[in-house]
Amino acid sequence: MTTSATRLLSVLFVLALGHTASAAAPAELRVMSYNVRLSSANDGEDAWAKRIELFFAPIPAFAPDLIGFQEVLADQHDAIVARLGDLAFSGVARNDGKRSGEWSLVGYRRERFELLDSGTFWLSETPEVAGSKSWDAAITRICSWVRLRDRTSGRDFVFANTHFDHRGTIARLESAKLLSARLPKLAAGGPAILVGDFNINEDTPAYGEFVRPTAPGAIRWIDAYRAVHPVRSPEEASFNGFKGTVKGSRIDFVFHTDHFTARSATIDRMSRAGRYPSDHYPVTAVLRLK
Repeated sequence: MTTSATRLLSVLFVLALGHTASAAAPAELRVMSYNVRLSSANDGEDAWAKRIELFFAPIPAFAPDLIGFQEVLADQHDAIVARLGDLAFSGVARNDGKRSGEWSLVGYRRERFELLDSGTFWLSETPEVAGSKSWDAAITRICSWVRLRDRTSGRDFVFANTHFDHRGTIARLESAKLLSARLPKLAAGGPAILVGDFNINEDTPAYGEFVRPTAPGAIRWIDAYRAVHPVRSPEEASFNGFKGTVKGSRIDFVFHTDHFTARSATIDRMSRAGRYPSDHYPVTAVLRLK
């Protein structure tokens, strides 16, 4: 064999190895949860109309593949859909299953994912009844979800987004049980990601129900942030009230099944000239399919 032929074979072998390694590389998902602060709130200089440009700034900076928005009213829904053209969206408003009330809006990168199924259910004892609420909930709450096929890995998974009641302790616990029992059926036992504003912290029974479920067949969720940052800090607040608060506990989470490994997780505290995009910080995670 000539020297030239030997070199050519060596190059082809290296290229083949590189292609194989690339094809076998686990797929990573960039995930964001973002409470928008509803546009009807009387927030003065922090009102939606005055911060709309700032609100969008963290999104391209992180470039999520998957994003869950909470507290989205109809005008905000339309602005988000119009602005983020590289994402497709799913979900309905909670009052009537159409456009009345808040969305727990689900967004996913349209070029990367194929939508297989989608839906919304209510956090109540009658999950299929639009506008329903139960237990000690102050207002109606929902979970919106999509089942996606990742064109990068060929894998199917469920991505869900929710917003728990702000007053009802029992409602939050029962909602955690409902999600952990219902989502594994939607995911058919496969990978699942759950994000949202849960209005809970790590000391609450509802959080315990996520990470240490009591019901047979319920998902044992992994808290992505705690997996990456195992030592709890006194400065982990995810609610800032437009004041830049850092002291406190997280109430916004990215949960995932053990099909994933969390590669990174952050509380995005971006601000400009002392102004904040929302009264919650976006929380993010980069997850890798095992």
